[in-house]
Amino acid sequence: MKKLAMLTLSGFLYAACAHAAPPTGGYIVESSPDMPGFTRIVVSKDKTGYSGYVTSRWYGDLPMKDIYIEGDSLSFHLFNGNMRVPEYPIRITPAKDGGVRMEGRIWDSSFDLSAYPGDAAQLKALDFPLEHLPPHRVVKGVYHAKTPPMGWSSWNKFADTIDDRTVREIADAMVSSGLRDAGYVYVNIDDGWQGERDANGVLQPNAKFPDMKALADYVHARGLKLGLYSSPGPKSCAGYAGSYGHIAQDAKTYAAWSVDYLKYDLCSGEAFYHTRDKVYATYQQMGEALAATGRPILYSLCEYGRFDVGSWGRDVGGSLWRTTGDIEDSYASMAKIGFDKNGIPNHTGLVNGVSGFNDPDMLEIGNGGMSFDEYKTHMSLWAMMTAPLILGNDVRTMTPQTLSLLTNKEIIAVDQDRLGAQGLPAIKDATSEVWTKKLADGSVAVGVFNRADQAAVIHIDWTRLGLMPAAIRDLWAHADLGLDQASALSLPAHGAAMLRVRSAG
Repeated sequence: MKKLAMLTLSGFLYAACAHAAPPTGGYIVESSPDMPGFTRIVVSKDKTGYSGYVTSRWYGDLPMKDIYIEGDSLSFHLFNGNMRVPEYPIRITPAKDGGVRMEGRIWDSSFDLSAYPGDAAQLKALDFPLEHLPPHRVVKGVYHAKTPPMGWSSWNKFADTIDDRTVREIADAMVSSGLRDAGYVYVNIDDGWQGERDANGVLQPNAKFPDMKALADYVHARGLKLGLYSSPGPKSCAGYAGSYGHIAQDAKTYAAWSVDYLKYDLCSGEAFYHTRDKVYATYQQMGEALAATGRPILYSLCEYGRFDVGSWGRDVGGSLWRTTGDIEDSYASMAKIGFDKNGIPNHTGLVNGVSGFNDPDMLEIGNGGMSFDEYKTHMSLWAMMTAPLILGNDVRTMTPQTLSLLTNKEIIAVDQDRLGAQGLPAIKDATSEVWTKKLADGSVAVGVFNRADQAAVIHIDWTRLGLMPAAIRDLWAHADLGLDQASALSLPAHGAAMLRVRSAG
């Protein structure tokens, strides 16, 4: 009897749940985690089913998609364009007080939020102000680099834990190590420096950076330049203040601090600027704001290679534009970007009298995730691509091997060649590639890459490269080679060679 009664009760509960309906209406979130900062929930139902959105301080109104019903709960994913934000499903259920609970997970952290019913005026008050976008124009008066910029950035090694003292020590190390004299002049503070805005909306650095102007002066006194980071969205990738609604104001602040470089990362701006026209316009806004300051600030566009950015990056004032998502300190990540995701070659160099460069992201050399030979491939590929050389390691504690990779003058000369041509693969097979790059003096840089997991001899067919070598220089070994030596190169697993070839006639 007891077992039968339990079955009956279970059936009754199931029937009750089947008739329960998820809540509809508008709700205001009582508390919210920093990421992504939910503020309201709106759910509606019509004859086609349920729909709704959740508002975030980062991303504005995010639509609910992939909705499914379980009893009185409604589960869904939130989408920012085609990207889930966050990646995991979210569930809302009715609460006893007439509100709702919203449960989910962001990365490794779970959240369980309460929300109460809001009237139309309360819900309206949570609208995100829309940024006015200007008509498309070509930005004039912005500083453009003539060769790919070289320097250092904090993100790959320090993420958002960077501080004033570390930046000063990095600047000192760039001088004492010889990196500055090798051409690495930018010291760029990536995400994590931003504090809050004052009563007038002026962005202040956080407590880790007590005086940004004094820091710039310190860097400049060592023959270096200072760079900062921001986003056209409300928040940066690490959750700090972005430039949304304060673009011209922030540009003036950077100029007042004597900043020399700005990396502008789309991040939370993805929700507001998700078409080519809008992305162009918001990057144009900052480009024009930087130009209006009268200070030569190098402008780095970081929108992950979307909307054929290389075809218009110069027009909005950019000198470099990311071609991919973020690099990681692994051979697989570096090789995928370097060999396969290296941007459209005719976007690099001088176009209509203005220089600009595809940016496959920062260097990972010295961070420990790859072998010496893999890092040699990393440096060789970036030089062949005429890529910006932005270091991402701790230059205070470099090994002699790492320093030798980063300061090889003959490799750097290929990257910095004034012709600005981007190298291309000329011969590819399953485990090796041979690249060529035209140089301003008429010679050709040849990059030879062993992509196999074991050592190999790479044979070079010079006729397929269109070359008749009269002189061959091994740029890593700093040695001249005979034709026979250069035609069959023994390379370690994931290794590389770089040659400079002068043809006969």
